[in-house]
Amino acid sequence: MAEVGGPPPVSGDTVTTESGLQYIVVASGDGAAPEQGQVVSVHYTGWFTDGRKFDSSVDRGEPIRFPLGTGRVIPGWDEGVALMKVGDKRRFIIPPALAYGERGHPAGIPPNSTLTFDVELVDVE
Repeated sequence: MAEVGGPPPVSGDTVTTESGLQYIVVASGDGAAPEQGQVVSVHYTGWFTDGRKFDSSVDRGEPIRFPLGTGRVIPGWDEGVALMKVGDKRRFIIPPALAYGERGHPAGIPPNSTLTFDVELVDVE
């Protein structure tokens, strides 16, 4: 069930990529940069634009792992995580076209939702 409260405030410049992904660098790491196909471990918390939290690996205490750039996650994540280094923390603002689009997701993401994620790149294998 979604919790209300919204993401914590962050400061920094908002960068918008050519695709429309927006991100803010919250903290810079000095670890390895991932390459396409490598398995990355990521901690995240996701919110709707109305401030409701809908998912969090942080709350579960276990980062998620996925092969980067293979379509296993939403396109905004593949693009955004590819720009990070281990230890980086970023806020992603992901438009519907780079998230779940017109279909939404059966797990409670409505169609055409812009999603906000706080993401930390924990490891690259």
